[in-house]
Amino acid sequence: MTDVTVIGLGPMGATMAATFLAAGHDVTVWNRTASKAEPLVAKGARLAASPGDSGELLVISQLDYQAMYDSLGDLRLDGKVLVNLSSGTPDELRAAARWVTERGGALVTAGIMVPPPGIGQPGAYAFYSGPEDAVDRHAETLRALGDVHYMGSDEGLAMMFYQAQLLVFWSSLTSYMHALALLGTAGVEPAVFLPYARETFTQLGGDGPMGFAKILAEEVAAGVYPGELNNLTMQAVGIGHAVHALRDAGVETTVPDALKALFERAAFTEGRGHEGLGTVFESIRKP
Repeated sequence: MTDVTVIGLGPMGATMAATFLAAGHDVTVWNRTASKAEPLVAKGARLAASPGDSGELLVISQLDYQAMYDSLGDLRLDGKVLVNLSSGTPDELRAAARWVTERGGALVTAGIMVPPPGIGQPGAYAFYSGPEDAVDRHAETLRALGDVHYMGSDEGLAMMFYQAQLLVFWSSLTSYMHALALLGTAGVEPAVFLPYARETFTQLGGDGPMGFAKILAEEVAAGVYPGELNNLTMQAVGIGHAVHALRDAGVETTVPDALKALFERAAFTEGRGHEGLGTVFESIRKP
């Protein structure tokens, strides 16, 4: 089994370290607050005296990339592979790769697509980008956390895929919260609406007439947005009614207002109301 060092022992990092231990790896841990390592040491991990007290593979899970700079300081990283699952912008990650290379190491950027309880469980996966040989060399170890999805040599790509998924996640669930809030003003319990919301989420990702994830992917690729059945003018009027309903119910409307403004700009200001809902993509791509 491989030696792996985990730097950063918040909920994600601590769970990763425990998962590596459970998979039979020799695990070294380091955290700026050393006491956070105690439960892992009790399970068999070794506490590093410093971040440099590590083997070839370092798995980093911190708040952001500045935390990596602060933790590693002026350390040489010769021969080390740093797999960083912290958050940042794609350009920040590309700059971090140059920083690591200047110190003799290689940076693999990553984004894991499950919360801490899902790490190492069926369905878990993470995006990785950077030097392919480094990913291949440590793929078996990283697979303890979840499936390895290599996205290419551009260090910014893993974060782009990670953030793309989060945009879908955040916006979908926030809309669901608005729906629950609206219905709640009429005394409807969340459990009553749940099966309908679940059905919508399922159908949007499917292949049927409501499978808009696939439909939009095809329309965006072709640059053609048929509007015979769902023209954007109709959608813009509909979102206006929905926002009005939220306001009448006393519900917060920041996100629905922004959605209404986006639809109306594409349909009326930019004159594409005769096209389908997918034409909003053109307004998003060229603000």
